[in-house]
Amino acid sequence: MPLTSSDPATTVGHRATTLPPEPAPLVSRCPGCGAVLGARPDLESRHPGASPACTRLFDVTVRGLRDEASSDQRAAAVLQLATDAYDAQHVQDDDRDDALTRLRAGLGEQPGPGATPPAHWTTTVADVAADLDVVDLISLVRSWARAVSADWAAADWTVADWTVADTARAD
Repeated sequence: MPLTSSDPATTVGHRATTLPPEPAPLVSRCPGCGAVLGARPDLESRHPGASPACTRLFDVTVRGLRDEASSDQRAAAVLQLATDAYDAQHVQDDDRDDALTRLRAGLGEQPGPGATPPAHWTTTVADVAADLDVVDLISLVRSWARAVSADWAAADWTVADWTVADTARAD
């Protein structure tokens, strides 16, 4: 009987041989959006505030938009909105206001403060990629961008509430 991974202990001749256990899959949590993705050691980090796996997933998810952007204004606009949503989730301190302003402008919203990033994101690029087989990319990007803006707004309200409460206690 040949050794198989489904039969870890098999007698070969007169000796029992045990196959080594399967290695645990490597995963990483993106520091920007919190998505848990498969980690690949061959990927480079190309976006500040994002894991290499998250950046790669974003690139693959919007590849079609990038291919069409030069000849299709709608694809270019959706690509820009996706890029702004991604940047607003994977923001560095020195780019926080710019990223959020670009996102809110792309949504036709008024710019607002972006004091503190949310502790949890409602939607990430991983959610967008996971739903591509049932929902069109344009709808997913718009929904994702609105969720990112709303998450920032909710975090801003939470910070404002804490500030008001701290001020009231100090009085």
